Amino acid sequence: MYTASWQDVVRPGLYGASPDPKDKPYRIIIRIALVVFRLFRFRFDVRGSEHVPPTGGAIICSNHVSFFDFTFLGLAALPQHRLVRFMAKKAVFDHGFSGRFMRAMRHIPVDRRVGTAAFETAVRALKDGEIVGIFPEATISTSFTVKDLKAGAARMAIDAGVPILPAAVWGGHRVATKNHKVELRRGIPVTVIVGESIIPEPGEKVQVLLRRTRAAMEALLDEAQRTYPDQPATDDERWWQPAHLGGTAPTPAEAATADAVRAAGQEVRKRKKSPLARVRDRLRRR
Repeated sequence: MYTASWQDVVRPGLYGASPDPKDKPYRIIIRIALVVFRLFRFRFDVRGSEHVPPTGGAIICSNHVSFFDFTFLGLAALPQHRLVRFMAKKAVFDHGFSGRFMRAMRHIPVDRRVGTAAFETAVRALKDGEIVGIFPEATISTSFTVKDLKAGAARMAIDAGVPILPAAVWGGHRVATKNHKVELRRGIPVTVIVGESIIPEPGEKVQVLLRRTRAAMEALLDEAQRTYPDQPATDDERWWQPAHLGGTAPTPAEAATADAVRAAGQEVRKRKKSPLARVRDRLRRR
């Protein structure tokens, strides 16, 4: 297990011999993240960094269990002196605080109403030799298993002619995840595993590549869960274990049902406008 040290925070050469000047804000934020990791004494088990190519484009496809997964996943690319451009929903970029940092790090906003723009931006970044990070489940999995994947990652890999790096993160959900209170505990283990490259075959269909990617992600997540050094100490802590390993997290079917109900409720709220919004609409039509 690895715990970030103060030497890591100030270590020269962390980003290679000649880092891109445009990435200075990103590099500063990573050092700040290392300070946070040190203060909370996260215990990292990072495996498979050798699978991250030192140059050229690639897509890291990971499962998604916590709000901090992208910060943990980025650690796997650092030994190769690579920075990952993560795709994230547009609302994060629109936020007054987080938006400026996301833009400074050149991450990629995803507006689900205009999905082609994000797709084209990501493909262009891949062809330019960037590593793009994607959580193809599109949202946090409350069952802590791999959900159905969106096809975008596979389509990008085929269009850009780059490999997919399947990955798994585990442990960060004990600190902050959907439907649970944030628990700022020290000493939590976090496992990050990057698997071998999945290279699109000539003429390979999107759904075939997607199935190969999901199978690899499931195998890596299973490895991360079964080799994780901690176990729930009490019945109350079993919530962070998936049901198939004896935990009390929702089963995949239960989680899917809850997600569908939540999505339906959000759709209703979007359709139902407030009185003030209706007045604004009337004024605009005049």
